[in-house]
Amino acid sequence: MRRFLLGAAAALALGPSTAGGQQRAAAPPRGWDGFAQAVDAFAARDSIVGAGAVLVQDGRVTARHLRGLADRELRQAVDERTIHHWASITKTLTAVAIMQLRDRGLLSLDDRIATFLPELRQVHASQGSIGDITLRMLLSHSSGFQDGTWPYGRGRSWEPFEPTRWEQLVAMMPYQELRFRPGSRYGYSNPAFIYLARVIEIVTGDPYQSYIYKNVWGPLGMTHSYFGVTPWHLSAERGNSYRLRRDSAGRELVVPIGREFDPGITIPNGGWNAPLADVAAWASFLMGAGNDSGRARRYDAVLSRASIAEMWRAVVPLVEGEYGGSGSGSESMGLSFFLRGSGDALRVWHTGEQAGFRSLMLLDPRDRTAVIVVFNTTNAVRGQESQEGFEGVVRSALALLDR
Repeated sequence: MRRFLLGAAAALALGPSTAGGQQRAAAPPRGWDGFAQAVDAFAARDSIVGAGAVLVQDGRVTARHLRGLADRELRQAVDERTIHHWASITKTLTAVAIMQLRDRGLLSLDDRIATFLPELRQVHASQGSIGDITLRMLLSHSSGFQDGTWPYGRGRSWEPFEPTRWEQLVAMMPYQELRFRPGSRYGYSNPAFIYLARVIEIVTGDPYQSYIYKNVWGPLGMTHSYFGVTPWHLSAERGNSYRLRRDSAGRELVVPIGREFDPGITIPNGGWNAPLADVAAWASFLMGAGNDSGRARRYDAVLSRASIAEMWRAVVPLVEGEYGGSGSGSESMGLSFFLRGSGDALRVWHTGEQAGFRSLMLLDPRDRTAVIVVFNTTNAVRGQESQEGFEGVVRSALALLDR
């Protein structure tokens, strides 16, 4: 489907336990009500069970909008503690981890991926050489590797949600081929970020998940973020997810997918679970601390502002019809981040869609302002109509940042 994307913690006051009084603005910022109405309109049209959105300004959540149910069967409302799945926004974590290792002199973005993962030489490469593919190309979705990770998806009971082991991906490599000459253009690739995670593991000796906990989430105080099965102490806060389908009589039904699912080996490209507050903390880190020297020191200990700015420089233009490409000509791909415009007008974003959840993180680096929104229901029944509705929410988020 063509997807359009844009045509410690107490000091941040962003943690789930501090998401109340001191952050609540006396009145919503100008334009927030219009954005909230766009969220509600899309949710109503698309039979969405629950949704949540926040506005982050200079390290603080200044507005929030919560709608509907986190779990319909339990009559559990969406609230500030509800844990959602953020899907492909996870890729930004993986990319920052690679930049950390680059800055520490443990690798170069121009290193060849086949040096670390010689198994990839089994992929057919009639349009170039696997040996030419660099880590920079993987980060910028310009490697030529395929989009999806798994050829199954018909909903059979025996089918895994995603491949669960590295050797399963390796076994499929002889039956894959590069889509285009490496570095020649943009082409979204989920497996690219699995390969990057393997590099992290090889270089550091840590499993990917442990590396993120120790070097990203821990220093930033993101204590309610996790991969895989929900920790027991957070299980009551995990939201369900839903999918709209038609029954044999043609009636539209909203059916639960389930609170837990196994993303398997694909966690580095789409396995992050967290409440809105943790994603707000991540957005605040990415946008910087401004004049807050204490936060600046904490942020710089994770990744320097120069390296984040490097991630927000265009590498390849987006392609219409590819994930993220609207054909407007103003959009490009940086190092794992989608970009629109430049200079003071730069907008940085990523979206996610998996297992019933659909999400957006949209940043205005100049004003250190972010819009974050998540829905817990997807609607394949209405196809393009549903996608256009989500595009309307994105446009409203852009209008809010441009206010």
